[in-house]
Amino acid sequence: MSAVSSRLPVFPWDRLEPYKATAASHPDGIVDLSVGTPVDPVPAVIQQALAAAADSPGYPTVWGTAALRDALTGWVERRLGARGLGHTNVLPVVGSKELVAWLPTQLGLGAGDKVAYPRLAYPTYEVGARLAGAEPVVYDEPTELDPAGLKLLWLNSPSNPTGRVLSPEELRRAVAWAREHGVLVVSDECYLELGWEAEPVSVLHPDICGGSYEGVIAVHSLSKRSNLAGYRSAFLAGDAAVLGELLQIRKHGGMMIPAPVQAATVAALADTAHVTEQRARYAARRAALRTAFEGAGFRIEHSEASLYLWATRDEPCWDTVGELSKRGILVAPGDFYGAAGERFVRIAFTATDERVEAAVRRLAE
Repeated sequence: MSAVSSRLPVFPWDRLEPYKATAASHPDGIVDLSVGTPVDPVPAVIQQALAAAADSPGYPTVWGTAALRDALTGWVERRLGARGLGHTNVLPVVGSKELVAWLPTQLGLGAGDKVAYPRLAYPTYEVGARLAGAEPVVYDEPTELDPAGLKLLWLNSPSNPTGRVLSPEELRRAVAWAREHGVLVVSDECYLELGWEAEPVSVLHPDICGGSYEGVIAVHSLSKRSNLAGYRSAFLAGDAAVLGELLQIRKHGGMMIPAPVQAATVAALADTAHVTEQRARYAARRAALRTAFEGAGFRIEHSEASLYLWATRDEPCWDTVGELSKRGILVAPGDFYGAAGERFVRIAFTATDERVEAAVRRLAE
């Protein structure tokens, strides 16, 4: 029996551990700006919904409750501008990373098939292709890809790691090209609520998809917008035929969101006040860190959205990581996201206000 892990790259975060140890030895403690995990409290309205549904002794369903599906379709129409969605156009998933990693396998892809994703990208796109035995392919411009054997095209706007936002014209062009060649478009939009200098648009907006969801799926998560990374709540919206097939597969696999988390998701999607409050926290941290890093000689590129600053001092990324770790600041090396990031670092602004202030002080020294 061959080890499936042999198909996969080295888990990138393991390589950061020595630098984390160095940063943690700082007299005033580590400022961890690497992973981008939420640190602020789960909003009370969501905690209350979770607690109220805590007496859930029975199995939840993979498709979720009718209330959850109503919440998903309602939010997609209100927030993304989509039109005419029914329950068959949505599917809850157990966090977006699980979905990204296993989607090619669940679509039945394998040897001879290709999965394309941006040259600078979330590493799990590649992992998903390799788990399925498909060929991972990177692109700078999706419409310049060779469509032969291409089955799945990942879009990511706002981008992780760069924070770049694709324009409506870029999205329209990609969707039209993919439809022409029979390629499924899956758009990772998990940072869509976090546009700073640009307003991200979903592929489900009628201006992009033409009012038809054929061949188009959007991925959304509550991890960032609602501080629910620990709840593992995400969902898909779009092509009913594709989502129906995934539903059948996921039923067999028992891939279901716990019932209390389903109830919490309904509450989270119904409330906008906590999203506005969290955006304000992130905006303040972003401004403070951007000013501090630019003052320390960094150049920020893109970063018009998402939870990260994409920064460089025009040196190898690991040199930057090493120097910052000596100041007790931990950032992610750009080559985690592809060779094109080898002279950049990704700086998350998900630390507490107190830790952000500590980083600002250290960068000024």
